[in-house]
Amino acid sequence: MAEQSIAGKKVAFLLTDGVEQVELTSPWNAVKEAGGEPTLVSPASGKVQGYNGTEKGETFAVDLPVAQADAGDFHALVIPGGVVNADHLRVDKDAQAFTRAFFEQHKPVASICHGPWMLIDTDVVRGRNLTSYHTLRTDLTNAGANWTDEECVVDQGLVTSRNPDDLPAFNAKVIEEIAEGEHAGQTP
Repeated sequence: MAEQSIAGKKVAFLLTDGVEQVELTSPWNAVKEAGGEPTLVSPASGKVQGYNGTEKGETFAVDLPVAQADAGDFHALVIPGGVVNADHLRVDKDAQAFTRAFFEQHKPVASICHGPWMLIDTDVVRGRNLTSYHTLRTDLTNAGANWTDEECVVDQGLVTSRNPDDLPAFNAKVIEEIAEGEHAGQTP
C-alpha cells in the first residue's frame, strides 16, 4: 500500500455519527501509511460514534468543525459511508459547501458505500462515472450520474467504491489520486 508517497498531503475525512467504522479507519490508516496527514472534519462536536454494521463501534475525536473548515487547507477529501452518517451529512449546509469546494478547486474526492449521497446534495454527480452501495443507484442516476456496479470507479479525481469489501482497491486509488494532485476534469 505505501508504495506511493503522499508525504505532507493533508486529507480531510468528512463524517458524523453513524459512520461505518471500517470505511473510516481503513482509508485513514492507508493515508497515514503513505505519509499523508488525515484530519477528522465533522458537523458534530467532541466525538463521533462509529458503527460496525448495526452494532456500536469506537468513538473518534473530531479534529475540526466543518463550519470552520476550509477546503483550501487540504489536498483531498474522503467521505466514508454508513447510512446514518451519509443521511445526516447530506443535509448539512456547511458539509455541502465544504465538499463542493474540493470540486471547485479540482482536488481529489473519494467516497464509499452510502457516502455518495453527499455528492448528490452537493450537485456534483451530473455526467460523472461512479459507483456506490447498490441501494443508491436510482438516486445517483436520477441526479445524472453514470452508475456502474464495479469495485472501484475513478473519474478525473473522483474515487468511489461500493462497500467494505472494496476497501483494498478503494484505498489504493485514493492514494494514487492524492499523489497525482489536482485534476482539471474534477469540477462541479
